Amino acid sequence: MAISLPDLLLGNCYERGRSATVAVVTMELQRGVVGDLATFPALRDAVVANGAAKNAGKLCERSRALGWPVVHCLAEFEPDWAGSVINTPLHRAMRRIPGHLVRGSDACQVVGEVGQQPSDFVVSRTTGVSPFIGTGLDQLLRSLNVTVLIVTGVSINLGVLGLCIEAANLGYQLVVGEDAVAGTPLAYADSVLQESISLIATIASTEEILKAAPVS
Repeated sequence: MAISLPDLLLGNCYERGRSATVAVVTMELQRGVVGDLATFPALRDAVVANGAAKNAGKLCERSRALGWPVVHCLAEFEPDWAGSVINTPLHRAMRRIPGHLVRGSDACQVVGEVGQQPSDFVVSRTTGVSPFIGTGLDQLLRSLNVTVLIVTGVSINLGVLGLCIEAANLGYQLVVGEDAVAGTPLAYADSVLQESISLIATIASTEEILKAAPVS
């Protein structure tokens, strides 16, 4: 039997009375990925088309008001890519882009629509395509007693899908904001949401998530 969205967000999602702590996780909502410095125009356009960054911002705002953690998962690379494994066509292509997501640069900043706050957590990775492997993300979430993740960001094609699979394997419950994530092309991204991610996560709109969440 599927767990209802209100039950997930109110903590009634485990047997034996185990309660839940919810966190909003953003995936690569960075200026150099989907913002004004984007090097992936099609992905940026997809985010604009469905308002993914603005909707992620709404979810982050509610999360902060409720005292839930907000965690931004970023990709950042050294200028010479030291410490990064260049083992995929994607990474080889990114390395050829001058200044792409150089650590500490404006391109690595979270887009303004998300409204990053000092209380938010930031977890950066320098290799791979998803945020759990080789970072302290799992340890951070467990230290905060988080058991349910509200997932936002890009891309459904790779990063969001990888995040969800890794999180499910680690035992987290997942809610994915269908209008707070994006991928390309749009029809393919929707298919991945419905045919793959829906098998391991509850898919809901930002409005549905906000309605199901406790009132701050």
